[in-house]
Amino acid sequence: MIYDLIRERAEKLASKLSRKPLIAKDADELLNRDDIQIVIEAASQEAVKQYAIKTLLKNKDFMVMSAGALLDEPLLNNILEAARNNDRKVYVPSGAIVGLDNVKSAAVGRIEEITLTTRKPPMSFEGAPYVERGKINLSSLKEPLVLYEGTAREAVKLFPQNVNVAASLSLAGVGPDKTKVRIIVDPSIKHIVHEIHVRGDFGEIYTRTINKPFPNNPRTSYIAALSAIATLRKISGSIIVGT
Repeated sequence: MIYDLIRERAEKLASKLSRKPLIAKDADELLNRDDIQIVIEAASQEAVKQYAIKTLLKNKDFMVMSAGALLDEPLLNNILEAARNNDRKVYVPSGAIVGLDNVKSAAVGRIEEITLTTRKPPMSFEGAPYVERGKINLSSLKEPLVLYEGTAREAVKLFPQNVNVAASLSLAGVGPDKTKVRIIVDPSIKHIVHEIHVRGDFGEIYTRTINKPFPNNPRTSYIAALSAIATLRKISGSIIVGT
């Protein structure tokens, strides 16, 4: 079963699937079904705030794509409490970055530094609160521009649809206040680039991913959607590969 605030979007998605899902008239219809075991959020940070706890209280697992919402500490604490009290799970896919398995392993010891550098084409930042507030003319850029340097916690507020990977990295590693983020808009590229540097007692990690934007949503990477599918396969599989 699928649900969208704008029913036409749900109908469009259903029309593309070989097995036609039911379309819920509202979120409660979906949450009240006993045959649904997991709810996948693929909308926004606001949707996580609105539905995560409701889902867990209905004895269903919850998958978060807009992971930036989880850097709201009161919300995260309430979600964790609801999950524990109802013996449910909250899943956060890797999204558009690689290396989270090793970051989680490194965090068992001592991590000294984690930095995420995200580089995207101008179209990926259209509508971002930081861009609109600063009245940045993305179409006029001729060379790369550093939009932001700071903590992951602040980055997901200013770019809620662009750097959810910063939240995933924070949750896997040393937290949102110690995870450094650098965001660059680059008119010379067509793909989305994420670079991660981690340094600690284990040694150092350098990763670089070059992702194609999702066809219908240039703010995110195509592989982010694939990571949700991979997470579902991991949940339902008999062999778990990776940390």
